[in-house]
Amino acid sequence: MEPSLQDVGIAVKRLQWRHHTEASKALAELGVSLPQWDVLRRLHEHPEASLHELAQLTFQTDQSMGSLATRMVARGLIERLEGPGRAVRHRLTPEGERIREAGETILDTVLSASVGALSRSERATLLELLRKAGG
Repeated sequence: MEPSLQDVGIAVKRLQWRHHTEASKALAELGVSLPQWDVLRRLHEHPEASLHELAQLTFQTDQSMGSLATRMVARGLIERLEGPGRAVRHRLTPEGERIREAGETILDTVLSASVGALSRSERATLLELLRKAGG
């Protein structure tokens, strides 16, 4: 029997939910949430990103990213930098980088239990198909 579109959608959502749940529990031991760790990861990849850029990279609204960034600045995970014009840029602090690195190990462990069970070629195919479906 051919899987329905809903069957495929639910399978993708179930895997995402599993990753989110397991990663959130493990990251809590570092004192950060999954969205906070994602901001650290994205800032590592995009140094001095603006608030708007971070919101787009982490699938948040500008307003929710602003609130999250304020909390992360207060915790010493990121810092604000003056940018060109009115733009405010952000960068990791040494503590933010430490948490990002520790979180990377956690996420690799979580993902190894699922997509890590696939062969290299299966992972490549899965990535290709997800990118194709996601636009």
